[in-house]
Amino acid sequence: MSNKQKTILITGSTDGIGLETAKMLVSLGHNVLLHGRSTAKLENVVSALSAISDGGQVESYVADLSPMADVEALSKAVAEKHVKLDVLINNAGIYRVAEIISQDGLDTRFAVNTFAPYLLTQRLLPQLGASGRVINLSSAAQAPVDPEALVGRVKLPDGMAYAQSKLALTMWSRSMALSLKDDGPAIIAVNPRSMLGSKMVKQAYGVAGGDLRIGAEILARAALSDEFATASGQYFDNDIGRFASPHPDALNTQKCEAIVRVIEAVLAEILQ
Repeated sequence: MSNKQKTILITGSTDGIGLETAKMLVSLGHNVLLHGRSTAKLENVVSALSAISDGGQVESYVADLSPMADVEALSKAVAEKHVKLDVLINNAGIYRVAEIISQDGLDTRFAVNTFAPYLLTQRLLPQLGASGRVINLSSAAQAPVDPEALVGRVKLPDGMAYAQSKLALTMWSRSMALSLKDDGPAIIAVNPRSMLGSKMVKQAYGVAGGDLRIGAEILARAALSDEFATASGQYFDNDIGRFASPHPDALNTQKCEAIVRVIEAVLAEILQ
């Protein structure tokens, strides 16, 4: 692991794996930029983490990741304070929501799990540069992506929307990594481990789940260790503890590029 102090943005870091990862990185002396939807929750986490910090700064950013304008605002807020960002961990994800259609007309699950991390990554590429890293939280649940569902025209049950949104994320991770090559950050999709005890797992499957620190450890490793520096475009499966093949669609360059074209077209329309 690198000893150099890094500046790391973690989305969805007020609970679950995101919070455990933030704790781990703060205790190692890194500057951690927390993100959440609730100001009150963020304030509590900032004070808790500042108390265990080993010389690093703890900052917080409030944003709802379902409207793309808010994702833009988050990227601007981070870019205004930081010329350089070492690592972006796109951890925020949802499984079940009250409102299935976002204010942009997208399926909220795809908006948060697929579109928001794509847009945030794109906007922060200048801060990340060629030496940075983007760690995208994928899942063992990956299902072929229906482009009509991706653009919000087909409604899917929770489990299917989640699995498709995570494969779409894994697909754009690979596509972006291949197109940026050495000019951009290393972009790696990681399945942190199935059935860890996050709020999402409890909600989706009604089980307590495993130790969240298992997920936090692999994310900290992905953020800091040398083995991930040259792994751009790869998929790390923590169910087996190594780099592995994602769903075959994520290895199909044409399919990946097609998904990226849909994402780009949707974002261009929403953000015009």
